[in-house]
Amino acid sequence: QIHLVESGGALVQPGGSLRLSCTASGFAVNDYAIAWFRQAPGKEREGVSCLKSRDNKPYYIESVKGRFTISRDNQKNTVYLQIDNLKPEDTAVYYCATEPRLVGCTVVAEPYDYWGQGTQVTVSS
Repeated sequence: QIHLVESGGALVQPGGSLRLSCTASGFAVNDYAIAWFRQAPGKEREGVSCLKSRDNKPYYIESVKGRFTISRDNQKNTVYLQIDNLKPEDTAVYYCATEPRLVGCTVVAEPYDYWGQGTQVTVSS
């Protein structure tokens, strides 16, 4: 059974950094595409980054390039999202998602059937 658990969210000051973790069970993270999404209060869920299966070339939406880094640790069966130079507009619940049938990866939410519970990131002074 596929299960995803996010962790690492926190309250941080602007300019700080966080590393979010998405720990998987029921499958190997190298075998399926995995994406990170976020949802700010009152806004729609937004995909920010993804990795294809068996391919460490990342995709980022334009607005997070240079500050977000997605990576995969196959030994720990975990996907990370490093966020640097945090801004108040990064405040959101961050989710990871996966979908075994997905070829490639996408930051569109609809194809993903498996989601974690989310982790809260709050950026405030």
